[in-house]
Amino acid sequence: MAKGYWIGRVDVHNEDGYKPYMAANPAIFQKFGGKFIVRGGKFATVEGQSRSRNVVIEFPDYETALACYNSPEYQANIKVRQPHSIADLIIIEGHDSP
Repeated sequence: MAKGYWIGRVDVHNEDGYKPYMAANPAIFQKFGGKFIVRGGKFATVEGQSRSRNVVIEFPDYETALACYNSPEYQANIKVRQPHSIADLIIIEGHDSP
């Protein structure tokens, strides 16, 4: 079964306001079997546009990735993030063939 992924790109304009969002996420993601594959780090924009932060979170499958996003816990945490950042987020099914 193919894994599911969140791919997020974020610009934060209030670091202090953003910190509670970051602090709450690990427990939410753990509940759904999510783990960080990319969380910040060095990057180069070689085509198109980018944001200052990039995140990839892996979940056991696409349905679980969607369930995490739609969970009451994460929906409440989005409200913490939104006043302090601009984000692009996609949820995508991974490739599962050889």
